[in-house]
Amino acid sequence: MIKTTTMTNEESSDKDFLEFIVKNLVDNPDAVEVERKVDEMGVLLALKVHPDDMGQIIGKEGSTARAIRNLVRIIGLKRKARVNLKIIEPSGSSYQPKNDSSDNRKEGLEDIKL
Repeated sequence: MIKTTTMTNEESSDKDFLEFIVKNLVDNPDAVEVERKVDEMGVLLALKVHPDDMGQIIGKEGSTARAIRNLVRIIGLKRKARVNLKIIEPSGSSYQPKNDSSDNRKEGLEDIKL
């Protein structure tokens, strides 16, 4: 069961922290939305940004997203809560994940005849 809760100042610090970081990274800070859900697994922060800003949030090879996730988890640890970040890809996003190199190797192996 997932529920959206009314937050106290202490509980909203993870959400406020995420909004602060993301709004300072993107070109369209007004389009940043963070939804906070609490369930039996912990806290889930769902992040939505403008489609043009997805590349800035993901970063090269996911490094920026990984760093943001680590920071949000640290905030949760200080509050003794498990906090996870879900980045919601907007429709019309120009972000294209790289093809897995293992798929390319499999294609080459099919051509080899023994």
